[in-house]
Amino acid sequence: MRISEADIVFVPGLGGSGSDHWQSRWAQKMSTGQTVDLPDLDTPRLDEWIRAIRQTIGACQRPVLIVGHSLGSIAAVHAAQTMPQLEAHGASPFRTVRGAVLVTPPSARTLKPIAAIDPAFSAIPTAPLPFPSLVIASQNDAFATMQETENMALDWGAQIVDAGEAGHINAQSGHGPWPEGLMRLAGFLKTLSG
Repeated sequence: MRISEADIVFVPGLGGSGSDHWQSRWAQKMSTGQTVDLPDLDTPRLDEWIRAIRQTIGACQRPVLIVGHSLGSIAAVHAAQTMPQLEAHGASPFRTVRGAVLVTPPSARTLKPIAAIDPAFSAIPTAPLPFPSLVIASQNDAFATMQETENMALDWGAQIVDAGEAGHINAQSGHGPWPEGLMRLAGFLKTLSG
């Protein structure tokens, strides 16, 4: 599958992805890219974020690739875990999801002390994801150790990529356009069926 053949659904993290963030840059450049309109980006509630992710995916017309960053990765995993219950009632918007790229998901350890974040986010699901996934980790991410990220990827049945010492892989860590990430995304898409 190519980028032009899929709806690329971006799920930003806490505070959103500013104009210099790779997610915003990619969403603008990709004709099939769109960012989930998440409510309360600075004081997120998990149920509201899951609802927004479902609505965005449900409106897609092509196969979907989810691209989450930070808390957006965790929200996407939570949303995906609702897929079996929705399918049982014939109402799953996730039937079109072919895969997910999850970049620097934060650990429960680092989420719990952040008062602005709904505590429900930190109950990170451990069941395998119902679609192929790729987790991109950083060796010096302030929000998760490599071991914590590897454990999440193992739980989710995801392939893990070590991005080296890349911080939180955001604009603050020097990852504006992040061409290496775009190459990883394109390579991962090639492994997915349409």
